[in-house]
Amino acid sequence: MKLTNKIGVIVDSFQIGVREGLKKAKGVGADGVQIYAVSGEMDPANLSADARKELRAYIADLGLEISALCGDLGGHGFQDKQANPGKVEKSKRILDLALDLGTNIVTTHIGIVPDDRNGEVYQALQTSCEELGQYAKSVGAYFAIETGPERSAHLKSFLDTLSTNGVSVNFDPANMVMVTGDDPVEGVRILKDYIVHTHVKDGVRFREVDPRGVYGALGFEPMDHGKIAQMVSSGEIFREVPLGEGKVAFDAYFAALQEIGYTGYLTIEREVGQQPEADIRKAVEFIKRYK
Repeated sequence: MKLTNKIGVIVDSFQIGVREGLKKAKGVGADGVQIYAVSGEMDPANLSADARKELRAYIADLGLEISALCGDLGGHGFQDKQANPGKVEKSKRILDLALDLGTNIVTTHIGIVPDDRNGEVYQALQTSCEELGQYAKSVGAYFAIETGPERSAHLKSFLDTLSTNGVSVNFDPANMVMVTGDDPVEGVRILKDYIVHTHVKDGVRFREVDPRGVYGALGFEPMDHGKIAQMVSSGEIFREVPLGEGKVAFDAYFAALQEIGYTGYLTIEREVGQQPEADIRKAVEFIKRYK
């Protein structure tokens, strides 16, 4: 097996701001970057047309490209039909920004897909994702749901109810290992028609957990990235670990991605740790062993 996929890193993992993070990404040997685009300097409302052109040129001058933007709005995802109109509109603006910056992928968490297809929450998710999917499809782009909150087969059954593949998948193997205990290798095969972006991350699970306690849900606390980061670093239930030290079987995982013909980015995400740059550099080197 010889990987030809480009390697990306999440700029925000460096925890030093976008511009400095972009320089670090280049320094560790990445081909591309993923950037959070929800608030602050990367909020679409804060970037004029000229600012977008300037940022795109800055990234290109570094010899990088954008693998995806992260448009995760947190909270209850799209489970709350009262909040969805504003969130759908914001998501569309993030996708517009992505296209202006040279990528057609925005990754997100939509909220856990419940089992009851006739329930209000399922229908709220379905309605919002249908609208987002049609919008994305109309501009040749994708909203990519991150794996982890539910098992692969259940996520596929939800995606199959939508009229387009404008809502697809950002495949994160570590989330599956840590939260649902799902098998990422089998998950790749199940979701093969929807995978447009991937995260490279590793983890271990010490005991079973209700995904709603991790990712939030109506009736539970809303999703909070700070809380998740604390959970993955505390090791009480699961722990994120450097690549190769967890339960993701990378030989088989990368082989499965090759098997389905995936040619997109392998984007490194490091949500914890005191030395993000060193960890990310090691992760780049880990992936390069397969090249």
